[in-house]
Amino acid sequence: MQINWQKEVEQRKEQLIQDTQRLLQIKSTLDEETATKEIPFGKGIKEALDFMLDLGEKDGFAVKNIDNYGAHLEMGQGDELLGILGHLDVVPEGDGWTTDPYSADIRNGRIYARGAMDDKGPTMAAYYAMKIVKDLGVDVNKRVRLILGTDEESDWRCMDHYFEKEETPTVGFVPDADFPIIYAEKGIADFTYEFDGSRMEGKEATLKSLSAGQRFNMVPEFAKAVITADSQYAGDWEKRYGDYCAENELTGTYTVKGQEITITLDGVSVHGMEPDLGVNAGLRLVDFLVTLPFEGDDFRFLTFVHNYLSKESRGRELGVAYHDEITKDLTINYGIISYEHGGKGKIAFNMRYPVTFDFDKGWSVLEKTAADHGFSIQMKTHLGPHHVDADSELVKTLQKIYEEHTGEKAELLAIGGGTYARAIKNAVAFGPLFPGREDVAHQKDEYIIIEDMLKATAMYAQAIYELTR
Repeated sequence: MQINWQKEVEQRKEQLIQDTQRLLQIKSTLDEETATKEIPFGKGIKEALDFMLDLGEKDGFAVKNIDNYGAHLEMGQGDELLGILGHLDVVPEGDGWTTDPYSADIRNGRIYARGAMDDKGPTMAAYYAMKIVKDLGVDVNKRVRLILGTDEESDWRCMDHYFEKEETPTVGFVPDADFPIIYAEKGIADFTYEFDGSRMEGKEATLKSLSAGQRFNMVPEFAKAVITADSQYAGDWEKRYGDYCAENELTGTYTVKGQEITITLDGVSVHGMEPDLGVNAGLRLVDFLVTLPFEGDDFRFLTFVHNYLSKESRGRELGVAYHDEITKDLTINYGIISYEHGGKGKIAFNMRYPVTFDFDKGWSVLEKTAADHGFSIQMKTHLGPHHVDADSELVKTLQKIYEEHTGEKAELLAIGGGTYARAIKNAVAFGPLFPGREDVAHQKDEYIIIEDMLKATAMYAQAIYELTR
């Protein structure tokens, strides 16, 4: 059966755009104030879920709500299950938008809204792909299920709960990343190094406090240290700090009030999956502070950070550096650095490791390094790596589809981020961001290019058709 998938999408273009706008106009951020046992993530997310369930029911899909944690829309018959996983929750809108972030305004062939790219627009594209296959009445030898998550931007509680109640698809794809195909995702783990001070006073200087960063997986963009020292040092240290900033192309402030000195430093925040793309304000401030005459616990804390953490992001100094040809380098982002004199110090870090890395061995090394320097370590979260064989039927099918629609070679990608593909053993991330396009997810004025959304819909429809032959 020869089907012109792009033509089928074009025939439904206006309705697809309208339904996408309607979904985007729902503010579906996590809302703890309206969250209840019955509505675990708040009213906005529940409204978005209801919208999709109502739409699916109207279009003749079998629909099921799983305790408002998630839901699915299903068609077809068979023992095997093709899963398409999208999510309806979005990150907070933030400031600086040109238009209302929930207006779903169309300008220059783009729909602007929070969630347009991540992940409501792509989820609606996948929905219409299912609808096209259903409308055409073609036979499918698998059940096809669009699984709707509601907590992807936070803790994935939706998927944990959903798969406690429902079967796991035998094969699947996720419209929530990049084209061509992401077939491997690094393991992701959050740790804290914790340090317990003993209130030892310094003779010349005391580090009263140090703070940088708020999240494990973001490079800190600002750091602040408060020092007490004899006033005779203030002028000399200010000049040294100015020279340090100039030499390293950094900006910051140096303020003296009596015997108290406050130093700040500006960094560049980026996602922690590749910290070298940013400037870690906490680490760069420590590199200066370690040159000052601190003693005792102040010195021990700063020296550990400087010697073992600040020099690079690949874990070489910690003894866990690793590289494979599938997912490349292990990376570490030091997202939170905090210290209170005579109290506790903490370094919170996010490690993303290759699919062939021995995690248990790496954990043992991190434990030993912590113990050797007066720290303790705790693991906060851990998601194992994900990898689908490059020669699998799933990958080969999606490669063929991508190449037919774009005329470009479907190179396989590996990422440090995480998608819902991890929830299914035989699943990959498949679009919607085409190569060369700006990644605007989580940014102000987030948008999806309508032409790209239509093309992705055609590719998803063909994928459903061919994966159910």
